[in-house]
Amino acid sequence: MVLNDNHNTFDHVAETLARVLPGMSLADGYRSADKIHHMGLAVVWSGPKEDAEDYWTQLDDAGLTMAPLECG
Repeated sequence: MVLNDNHNTFDHVAETLARVLPGMSLADGYRSADKIHHMGLAVVWSGPKEDAEDYWTQLDDAGLTMAPLECG
């Protein structure tokens, strides 16, 4: 889950999501960035825990504001 913040640009969020997450196009990244901006957060990927941890780390390392990783 990616959270809205005041330091990442729309472009950075969209481009990072498209670069890191499999199957996410740049257009999808912009749709997710818009949802994050307007809703305050968005689930951008769900799946196996090991993959989720890897994507979470990459998004966090890129400066996106991440919610704690939920497993269940």
